[in-house]
Amino acid sequence: MTPQAGSRLQAGRPDPLGVHWDGEGANVAVFSEHATCMELCLFSEDGRRETERLVLPERSGPVWHAYVPDLAPGALYGLRAHGPYAPNEGHRFNPNKLLLDPYARALHGHFAAGDECLGYDPASPEGDLSFSRTDSAPAMPKCVVTAPAPPVPAGERPDTPWSETVIYEAHPKGLTRLWTSLPEELRGTYEGLAAEPVLEYLVSLGVTALELLPVHAFLDDRWLLEKGLLNYWGYNSIAFFALEPRYLGPAGPSGFREAVRKLHAAGLEVILDVVYNHSAEGDQTGPTLSFRGLDNAAYYRLREGQERYYCNDSGCGNTLDVSHPYVLRLVLDSLRWWVEAMGVDGFRFDLATTLGREAHGFDPRGGFLDALRQDPVLNRAKLIVEPWDLGPGGYRLGEFPPVFAEWNDAFRDGMRRFWRGDAHGAQHMAERLLGSAGTFDRDGRRSWSSVNFIACHDGFTLADVTAYGEKCNEANGEDNRDGHQENLSDNCGVEGASGDSEIRRRRDRRRRNLLASVFLAQGTPMLRAGDEVADSQRGNNNAWCQDNEVGWIDWAASDTNLLRFTRRLIALRRTHSCLRQSRFLRGRERAEDGMPDVQWFGLGGGPIDWGDPGLDGFCVLLRESAETPAFAVNGECMALAFNRSSAEVSTRLPALAYGCVWLRVLDTARPEAPQTPCSDLLQPVSPESIVAFEAGAGP
Repeated sequence: MTPQAGSRLQAGRPDPLGVHWDGEGANVAVFSEHATCMELCLFSEDGRRETERLVLPERSGPVWHAYVPDLAPGALYGLRAHGPYAPNEGHRFNPNKLLLDPYARALHGHFAAGDECLGYDPASPEGDLSFSRTDSAPAMPKCVVTAPAPPVPAGERPDTPWSETVIYEAHPKGLTRLWTSLPEELRGTYEGLAAEPVLEYLVSLGVTALELLPVHAFLDDRWLLEKGLLNYWGYNSIAFFALEPRYLGPAGPSGFREAVRKLHAAGLEVILDVVYNHSAEGDQTGPTLSFRGLDNAAYYRLREGQERYYCNDSGCGNTLDVSHPYVLRLVLDSLRWWVEAMGVDGFRFDLATTLGREAHGFDPRGGFLDALRQDPVLNRAKLIVEPWDLGPGGYRLGEFPPVFAEWNDAFRDGMRRFWRGDAHGAQHMAERLLGSAGTFDRDGRRSWSSVNFIACHDGFTLADVTAYGEKCNEANGEDNRDGHQENLSDNCGVEGASGDSEIRRRRDRRRRNLLASVFLAQGTPMLRAGDEVADSQRGNNNAWCQDNEVGWIDWAASDTNLLRFTRRLIALRRTHSCLRQSRFLRGRERAEDGMPDVQWFGLGGGPIDWGDPGLDGFCVLLRESAETPAFAVNGECMALAFNRSSAEVSTRLPALAYGCVWLRVLDTARPEAPQTPCSDLLQPVSPESIVAFEAGAGP
């Protein structure tokens, strides 16, 4: 199709970026500093026929723009960018490739995983240095012009304090796909997340925030499709403003916004797992879908002196260059869109070290991290980072600035090591119980900065941590080479499912101990959806491509006993503020009573030999932090006893003031036992168990 100058076009404005309808027409603005021409392509209602190709007539700096009268919501469009095709110089312009608008709010149709979207000729001996003349439009989804979204009404958000936050990490489809009490059309959809039975379940569980795996539109890897698999987790984004269409329910895109409103009304916040570290375009052999064709050298970090190739700190083929002002702007605009228009309350940034990289490496004062903290919309959201990537010096746990919370894999590993019986496990566990203070207690950070978890979407489920010593990833089609190689798991004597009653008993108690370790620790607890009912992935520790019964939660097989125990754990944490303090416990004397805010005892009541590599347990006494303001002091005191040995021990609790008595409020060996007053300071602690005591008023 011959490009048209478009006599009906007007100059338009360079801001805002994207296509924005004003009631009469639409302003179109596209960033590209290296393009020589930019075209807007319009399509028929079914997206199959390109009806018009309009050259954007104006350029203001690196932004191409126009105003298109009568362009209305529902219209389908794409972009084509002209410019040099010089891969060795970092440029991969190819006007034969239809490109997604990075600011598109919705997509129509699906990607076809063929050669059409490649910017080069795969049959050419020159590989990606060759030039493809095949039109990719038939294989591409089309962008949809949308009406402006109304802002979220004031006062709608729960605004749960960090110290009271309990995160529930779930897949937007896997959470409800097998929820049989839901109508079939809602299962596995955005709307299903806020269906009445799901809301009732989440509220009764006691969680306060639903953290969703990626909902941005993403691409299924071609090699996965050839194996009959799908990119289930969705960490392969290509459109940062558009919902992934495969989870849409009867109400379409508006169903997501309505689900968020219902979750808010039930007191639940919504956190999105977002992927801004790389895109679905992959390395130099990948498809040209959007950023690569619009301005490859601006959107991506390229190897210095080898601009044909990409920096691959993400491990996914490419790395977005968020140090570029227009790429940074794209990410910030996207984040604000999800907060202001869709009602989202926070974000978990995948491979966040990548987002903090500057030319000299990771920088906690880097542009992206600084921009988030000063943004008047985003600095009020919950901001969580995954503090690592695959680049040099990529592991940065504890190095992000205040305001950010961080996924703490050291907590996961420390707890697994302790309960597995590893040497020095008790010492590692003690550090993690107090919010990993050695890692996070600096620069005025709070203990909630540590997001504590035993399991998450990536790795073994809680049930599989106690049932498998080795991963079973054959179904992923990589000969079991993928996934974590060291899971710190323990099958309790038999690999996989077992009918042996003693092994099942040990596994049940181990699961309770691991869960209790999360909810009794300082920091922000995170529960992987399904772990509260002992959901299993059959030993698969990398179910990223298992969009089936392996990856979906099997609610029919729920362990209802574990569910009751989990509810009790979360309720205990909610009731006792000394379990969820925002200030670190340092053993300092408190002004009100001269007592230290934390004390450690051996299980027998004497001192602990911290140099003993075989230390099997201890008792820790928790009071309110010495830094607690006077107006917030309530006098709470709890004692937690941890015994991983195979023998029952008796722990000696410290004496209390006259009129007070210790209450036994939780025992992982007797999960159904009611709260009972202690008649003696010497209290039994069963083998492989945790007991929690509360200092309360006497009878």
